[in-house]
Amino acid sequence: MITMPARKPGRSARATRRTALLLDRERTKRQLADDQFDVLVVGGGITGVYAALDAVSRGLRTALVEKDDFASGTSSKSSKMVHGGLRYIEQGNVNLVRHSLLERHRFRKNAPHLVHRLPFLFPILEQDGIFDPRLAKGFEGLLWTYDLVGGWRIGKLHQRLTVPEVLAHAPTLRADSLKGGLMYFDSRADDARLTLTIARTAAALGATILNGARVDALLTSGGRACGAKAVIDGDEVEIRAHAVVNATGVWSDRVDAMADERHEDQVRPAKGVHIVVPWHKVRIDCTVTVPIPGRARRATCTRWGDTVVLGTTDNDYKGSADDVHCTREEMEFLLEGARTAFDVDLTPDDVVGSIGGLRPLVGGKEGATLNMSRDHHISVGPTGMVTVTGGKLTTSRHMGELVIDKVLGVLGRKGSSAPKSRTVNLPLLGGAGYDAEAVAASGGLAAHLGERYGTEARFVHDLIAEDPSLAGPVVEGLPYTRAEVVYAARAELARSVDDVLSRRTRSRLFARDASAEAAPEVGALLGAELGLTDEEVERQVSDYLASIRHEKTVLFEGTAAATEGAAA
Repeated sequence: MITMPARKPGRSARATRRTALLLDRERTKRQLADDQFDVLVVGGGITGVYAALDAVSRGLRTALVEKDDFASGTSSKSSKMVHGGLRYIEQGNVNLVRHSLLERHRFRKNAPHLVHRLPFLFPILEQDGIFDPRLAKGFEGLLWTYDLVGGWRIGKLHQRLTVPEVLAHAPTLRADSLKGGLMYFDSRADDARLTLTIARTAAALGATILNGARVDALLTSGGRACGAKAVIDGDEVEIRAHAVVNATGVWSDRVDAMADERHEDQVRPAKGVHIVVPWHKVRIDCTVTVPIPGRARRATCTRWGDTVVLGTTDNDYKGSADDVHCTREEMEFLLEGARTAFDVDLTPDDVVGSIGGLRPLVGGKEGATLNMSRDHHISVGPTGMVTVTGGKLTTSRHMGELVIDKVLGVLGRKGSSAPKSRTVNLPLLGGAGYDAEAVAASGGLAAHLGERYGTEARFVHDLIAEDPSLAGPVVEGLPYTRAEVVYAARAELARSVDDVLSRRTRSRLFARDASAEAAPEVGALLGAELGLTDEEVERQVSDYLASIRHEKTVLFEGTAAATEGAAA
């Protein structure tokens, strides 16, 4: 009898949790007030949470505070792509692409439940396309470069498609001038859930993290930043730390000004928007990249469940960073791009959700934001506060590593004795031992929960086993269960109806009006879990409905739908 040696469990397999990580808000508030930390990270977006994870994994006593909710800013309003950035090759920035593709591979390895392979299709059109057949050969050269500098790690090289193959992926694509297509492969992720999972992984390793903690001032001693004053649930708390990181993205200039009155703004916000339409209108099974007449930027149409996400724009933004929405003009711009490429009749009435976000670009004020570098920028200010801006979701792990390298310098821990970063091979919660193909093949609820929680999905299943009524859907037409609302309150620091419907689930994005109808039930579930009064639940529901009305008013301004939305 021939036997094969058994595989010994590796570090990632041993990293799976036996019990759910339950985050206690009151205990966390006491820790922030009572403990002395090595580093305090201000900002709970993708860069801030990865900086916190890098720090705590090196053995530093770490705290992170976020004024609103994890990923409530740019990090829940991105294109949701974990990619190298094909257009950066066109711009000649091959090094950024090479590094981004390496980081994409690390994300897929450390978070296989959250980062999924996604095919991108470029139609070759006889006219009015991104490129015609004469240019397709040259563009294929770019795809070969993309594959060779790191795209190959995803397990597939780019492909040239015939017209029937293109139409099999996108049957509603206009076929009159179609000559074929090119397909390459990247990845996507639910950006809000990815950010939350990184934050929870940091907490599992001992970091003290909290949302709803607004920093109003920095603490200094001898001219050096040594913590912050934060308002948490109406109480002012002083958080003491030996080093402070400003990872607040488009708000970073505000925090820098707290430390230095002479600070000059460095961030140039660039606005990007996406809209969501029903899948049966556009019927694609991948991301289709299409031209928009008269514009340099291409648009992308990405299937996500029973919807298609259309995006994105890239323009200077001058308004409030706290109130960013897709406008009617931007919506019409994206709809026109889709109507040009697809044989479909899309109208504003078909838009079931929208988001508008700001990219914290760093650079000069001249030229188009589209052509500005997506490289990150890390600096140490006169008080020793470390500020990070720029960059992109795909490179957030590396940015966190470089930020903590700077922090160690501020702490005087340089050289060979300084602890090294461990995040290259550090699985995120739910990722260790997760088999994406096996879970997807199981289908149904197991596949839905698996893609959101990985191996941690069993803790949501446990809630359903204890109370079968929690298996019911919470938003009509979407797969999210009532159990996920309960789990969000117990284990994911969800405080409000908006936290649940906008970020713990993506109900607001994929079914805006249905999410509004579900708000009272979500409020009741949160009220029972968090001990909220009836008045507080009613206020949260009212606030959520008001924010939906505001979003629709901005989106449909000047149309009949705006009047209906305002009255709803």
